[in-house]
Amino acid sequence: MNRKLLILVVVLIAGMGFPRISFGQELLGPLTREEILSAFPAWNEVVAAYQPSAEAVEKLKSITQPVEIRIYLGTWCPDSKAHVSEFFKVLDLVDHPLLSASYIGIPRDKAERAAYYRDENIVKLPTFLIFVGGQEKGRIIEVPQTSIENDLVALLGL
Repeated sequence: MNRKLLILVVVLIAGMGFPRISFGQELLGPLTREEILSAFPAWNEVVAAYQPSAEAVEKLKSITQPVEIRIYLGTWCPDSKAHVSEFFKVLDLVDHPLLSASYIGIPRDKAERAAYYRDENIVKLPTFLIFVGGQEKGRIIEVPQTSIENDLVALLGL
């Protein structure tokens, strides 16, 4: 293809507002579930396929005080894709007003991560910080010991 024609095509496409998707795309800072799933549709497949323990889900439905889960994740990280997506499914099934979650996207470059950690001593991704009454109750770091829902049940003492 003629170089001038190629440049014209690239300029026209860029001007039309098509999204620029690159391998290794990162979402950083405070995120919503919708932003994550919109940018990474393959995560939806994990959400749809995951079958959490019905017993654990029922136990999580019995919480009686606010539980906040702060999740540090890398949108480039396979463990985040797997376990944060599983958490999305658990959250859907529990559907409890006292259970809330926030998501913080962390860069792949380790030298840039400290600014995103809020002095939380995060070492591996994903890291789920579980807070009850404003106090940290426990963490799920990188890979759950049994499953995301069973680990939450154990940490919350349900």
